[in-house]
Amino acid sequence: MKVPLLDLQVQLSYLENDLIAAVTRVIKSTRYIQGPEVENLEREIAEYSGAAHGIGVTSGTDALLVCLMALGIGPGDKVLTSPYSFFATMGGILRLGAIPIFADIDPVSFNIDPAKISEILAADKKREIKAIIPVHLYGQCADMAAIMKLAEQYGLPVIEDAAQAIGAEYPMLKDGKIEYKKAGSMGIAGCFSFFPSKNLGGIGDGGMVIAQEKSFAEKLILLRNHGAQPKYYHKLVGGNFRLDPLQAAALRVKLPYLESWHRQRADNAASYNRLFADTGLVADKKVQLPVSVFADGQDVIKGGRNVHIYNQYVLRLKKRNALIQWLTRNDIGCEIYYPVPLHKQECLGQLATKTHCPEAEKAANETLALPIYPGLTSSMQLYVVEKIVQFYR
Repeated sequence: MKVPLLDLQVQLSYLENDLIAAVTRVIKSTRYIQGPEVENLEREIAEYSGAAHGIGVTSGTDALLVCLMALGIGPGDKVLTSPYSFFATMGGILRLGAIPIFADIDPVSFNIDPAKISEILAADKKREIKAIIPVHLYGQCADMAAIMKLAEQYGLPVIEDAAQAIGAEYPMLKDGKIEYKKAGSMGIAGCFSFFPSKNLGGIGDGGMVIAQEKSFAEKLILLRNHGAQPKYYHKLVGGNFRLDPLQAAALRVKLPYLESWHRQRADNAASYNRLFADTGLVADKKVQLPVSVFADGQDVIKGGRNVHIYNQYVLRLKKRNALIQWLTRNDIGCEIYYPVPLHKQECLGQLATKTHCPEAEKAANETLALPIYPGLTSSMQLYVVEKIVQFYR
């Protein structure tokens, strides 16, 4: 049996006609820059995510970059973030001449550890840190209550890297009651990626920023179009960060299916959890299952809420590298997210040698993502688990 890490043909099988119609609609409209498809998607994503404004951009990478530009982050400024994420989280910081400061991760959720954030901020006597970028890794929110409390204490803006977490929810305590907040809606801005492998993926690159403050949203709109308002009159130095209307049209076709895809992924995760629990590998500590830290125990959806949307299903494993070779030989797709933590990347030069994040380094050596996409069958999951059992035994 062949089990790919991701199979987009499953979606295409029932969306193809609608996608072709949407793309054709854009072509016939001749509105190839901005236009109603982008505007409608911005409104729909903002409403879905509980934000006041949506600003479509070229990619999740540029979403982070334009937010940092809007905050005036520049050479010598420091930005606090996670060492365990895709390069884009750090790349935008470096492109502006700023310096990434890394707070190690929590070993259970793999998200940035608020206790480590607190230590770093307390030690920043000169107040050189200008912003915080928590990452909602694998589809689960970082501990935003603790992070926002620290941000308020130190007067710092928070940009949520929610590239993997559109629709994920966080239980925020307000006036003695739990109020579920969508990923991206809690900081000054939230950044989404529509890379094809995401829960909501386009037919190419795309991204979006959501924001609550009108003034910040207006600045982002200005910056994504070369800082021009009106045309040819440039108030700021921005860039070409406009979302392609072809991508917007395709994403509008997919958005109504997103909740059902979330639940399929959550169901697949629960199925994996049950299968692995029956093998004895978890009890023997050869396999450590992912944990939805804001749900009850292993319950991935609490009260119908998307506590974890499982953009990836990531295990900790003994003998991980040998297992990868075994799975590959048995036609099972898998991926390491991420083999080299950001603070160890070569492009950092000497800065890389000054940072030590042991939990991120350990995760890089032990974690592996298994197929979790909607359309993954129970027989495929059983095959994956059986082959992992065979490897360890």
